[in-house]
Amino acid sequence: MAARQALQVHLDLLSQPCRALHILLACTRLPHTVRHVALRRGEHRTPEFTEINPMQKVPVMVDNGFILTESDAIIKYLVNKYDVPDHWYPRQPERRARVDEYTAWHHTHTRPHAAKVFLLEVLLPAQTGSPVEEQRLIGALSQLQETLDQLESMFLRRQPFLCGDDITVADLLAVCELMQPEGGGAGHPAGSPPASALEESSSSCCGRRLRPGARRAVRPERPAPRQAVTSHRGAGPAD
Repeated sequence: MAARQALQVHLDLLSQPCRALHILLACTRLPHTVRHVALRRGEHRTPEFTEINPMQKVPVMVDNGFILTESDAIIKYLVNKYDVPDHWYPRQPERRARVDEYTAWHHTHTRPHAAKVFLLEVLLPAQTGSPVEEQRLIGALSQLQETLDQLESMFLRRQPFLCGDDITVADLLAVCELMQPEGGGAGHPAGSPPASALEESSSSCCGRRLRPGARRAVRPERPAPRQAVTSHRGAGPAD
């Protein structure tokens, strides 16, 4: 019988979904190896990586020969298959449905609206050499503020986490997206304490569960603006 191959994940930690997966693996201490894929150097377009994922996006998981793409699918596969604490993706149907409800909403609201702010403030000026388009950025910030208001009224309400009293995979996905605009110096739109509160609660909760070397993944150091611009060029292909 062939020996079981170790779980592998292909990541670029400049990608928000990759960071969410990385934090989950660190918090749950699932044995795995990381293959770093530098999007800024075009490593996702190499023949070797394209063979694994023809869509040329990260993250990608390889579990004993089983290849899976899309961050939401990978995260839920791991918590379903392996022995991890139930709070990450509860087995109780109603509680699990709440997590699924948020993750479905996430990909049409939190993710695109937070990413748009970062795109307009950091990526496009870096790629074109043009100044920030203030009116478009104001519109994007307004849209993100509306999303944060909905996030509070629909999900957070008066509970500490998106789906209840303990952290779930939904919180990891949300926090990694909401931290991204801060990398460009935008921070959260004015008057959005729910986003900051969720970020602090999730970071604190993950911090208690992370082995020492992994804590920086929860709240990475903000690089100098020019470094952030350079390192994120071409960093679009993330699931």
